[in-house]
Amino acid sequence: MAALFFLCGLVAEGQEITGNILDSASLQPIEGVTVCVMPGNLYGSSDAGGNFTVRSFPQSAVLLFTAIGYQPARVSEAAFRANNSIIKLSLATLELSAVTISPRAGEEFKAISRIDITLRDISNAQEVLRLVPGLFIGQHQGGGKAEQIFLRGFDCDHGTDIGIYADNMPVNLVSHAHGQGYADSHFIIPETIGSVNFKKGPYYADKGDFCTSGYADYQTLNVIPGNMVKTEGGMYNTFRLMGMFNLLGEKARDRQESWYASADYRYTESYFDNPQHFDRFNFFTKYYGPISRNTRLSFSASSFYSKWNASGQIPERAVSEGITCYYGALDPNEGGRTSRSNVNVQALTTLRNGDVIKNQLYYSLYTFDLHSNFTFFLTDSLNGDEIRQQEIRNMFGYKGSYEHNGYIGSLRLNSEWGFQFRGDATNHSLLAHTRDRYIVLENIKLGNISEFTSSVYGNETLRLNEQFSINAGLRLDQFYYGYKNLLASDTLYRGTGLYKSTVQSLNPKLNIYYHQNENLEFYLSLGKGFHSNDARSAVAVNSGMSLPGAYGVDLGTVFKPVNNLVINAALWVISLDQEVVYGGDGGTVEFSGKTKRTGFDFSARYQLAENIFIDLDLNYAHGRSVHDPKGENYIPLAPVWTSSGGISYAAKTGLNGSLRYRFMGDRPANANNSLTATGYFVTDLVLNYSKKNYEVGLTINNVLNTKWKETQFETITRLKGEAAPADGICFTPGTPLTARISFTIIFK
Repeated sequence: MAALFFLCGLVAEGQEITGNILDSASLQPIEGVTVCVMPGNLYGSSDAGGNFTVRSFPQSAVLLFTAIGYQPARVSEAAFRANNSIIKLSLATLELSAVTISPRAGEEFKAISRIDITLRDISNAQEVLRLVPGLFIGQHQGGGKAEQIFLRGFDCDHGTDIGIYADNMPVNLVSHAHGQGYADSHFIIPETIGSVNFKKGPYYADKGDFCTSGYADYQTLNVIPGNMVKTEGGMYNTFRLMGMFNLLGEKARDRQESWYASADYRYTESYFDNPQHFDRFNFFTKYYGPISRNTRLSFSASSFYSKWNASGQIPERAVSEGITCYYGALDPNEGGRTSRSNVNVQALTTLRNGDVIKNQLYYSLYTFDLHSNFTFFLTDSLNGDEIRQQEIRNMFGYKGSYEHNGYIGSLRLNSEWGFQFRGDATNHSLLAHTRDRYIVLENIKLGNISEFTSSVYGNETLRLNEQFSINAGLRLDQFYYGYKNLLASDTLYRGTGLYKSTVQSLNPKLNIYYHQNENLEFYLSLGKGFHSNDARSAVAVNSGMSLPGAYGVDLGTVFKPVNNLVINAALWVISLDQEVVYGGDGGTVEFSGKTKRTGFDFSARYQLAENIFIDLDLNYAHGRSVHDPKGENYIPLAPVWTSSGGISYAAKTGLNGSLRYRFMGDRPANANNSLTATGYFVTDLVLNYSKKNYEVGLTINNVLNTKWKETQFETITRLKGEAAPADGICFTPGTPLTARISFTIIFK
């Protein structure tokens, strides 16, 4: 069917308006610009190369170009063609009245995303993740470890059920020493982020592994507006220095070239009684420009290193009995160090007929060394239960796609086919029982992991008329797992040697869009994804259980009931089959049954006045294990009610800021809900005074000085000297009232 659509499109193309849209300041292409041809209200949208195509009207037609953060442009078709079919848009202050709902299928979240990236002050890695509406995070090792992520009723752990990308390069690490899908995004320097593309659910053929509850892809700037040096300092001996510099001159701008570099150093002792001594250094550089008339190249490289001490998780009873204080520690040897260096090359080629070819190659060298103690003296009453998780990894991959725009008669057909490959190889992945960090008492797991994934997919999007579009996709993923066990005492395997397994997953997708006009769209999404598992569990059990299916349905809308209000809302269901879970902290394989989650998402962005914006995200999820008895079928730590929002102000005088909150309600901490993970409500304040060449800022986290628990777990523990273990909540305290100031110099 796809081949038939493609051939019909080749022979049925009619007269069209094609063109290219550029930023007037940087001369770089702009993606996602809505193009309206009037009369007739025929819509189009620009792609990653700034190119667009719409069917032609008589020469009396007028083209209207609109994009968030840009001044609308209106030009006659004749004038547009006379200007070599190029339009340049100028930056403007954000006006929600100018925001249009994109007619491009699959962009139902773009309006909310672009509004947020324009309004939010993003100055740390945690705020990067919070750009996704409904996504909540928790840190339980002091800032150096990847955050625990919650989305759509999933406790995604450190990334198990959410795909995280940076410039289309996967952040999630498969078969990680600490847990499947571990996604440490701290190598991203916040000031380099230009946009975030996110979608929820398993409905997208170009996305595979980890994209169960959804995905987020953080896109770095192709061009920076100017050179920048920023210093920050604050409570708990917190310090940060960041610089970002253009490496090419003005002549490069005329050639549509850009190359910049950014570096970031951060230190803090943090608010814990056990000083964190957290050190992190980041470096990032990116080149973007044409290498031929039709091809644009993006080359980026980054490196990041971090080390820290941690207070870890402490039992509630240890605080209530006075054994330690709320911000105390029971094992001062917790902490770790990690690093990641990346190279990422992307090429986008636009053919003469408007077809687009994308190629990407990436490589990462990664190290990880973590020391934790969750149960204290439960197993070893003499030395304690401290563990060490360690790995060295090489990750490499390729992504390629071909996109063709054609017609079947008067019906527009967009066809996309892609191939993806990824390989991960770790050396001496270790789980060990230790004391005082580096004294090894016993190796629990030791081996080399090799995991390779190849994927092919096809996407067909047929525009039936000016209102209806249908997207049908199909994706096939082939996994190869290999684990070379180096530890004879590991009883999970039959001895030392190489253990292998292969498994496939075929996943259909269907999305239906009804685009009423520039103010209203409805969508229905159905699709199958999968929950992947660690190679160490995949080779130890039946391979048919290694990729359990994830089935989802979304019914949603994007609309503007009034000019200054944008709303995105959806009802959704996600069912997850039997899964095999490898416990990185214990080196065990566990089975969990089928689960079902239902809920709704609601996001609103409202412009109260010229300089005042209000945003609200409200999310509900009801999750249960399907086959367990009622009352014993709760999903531990699954979020139920969550909400975030705030008010932002930006005056022409330079004064700007925001007051924001985030709320997570109480949720079950175990399967029978006998233990509760207590909810929280926390507020943050940001104030800036911005001028052309400098900015002064003040950030206050937890303005109300709320005492809250950032992460919580049911854990059986035994403290030193206790005769018997106890089951209860262990937690990491959230940030108390914390203030920091910043000063930024901006120059050409």
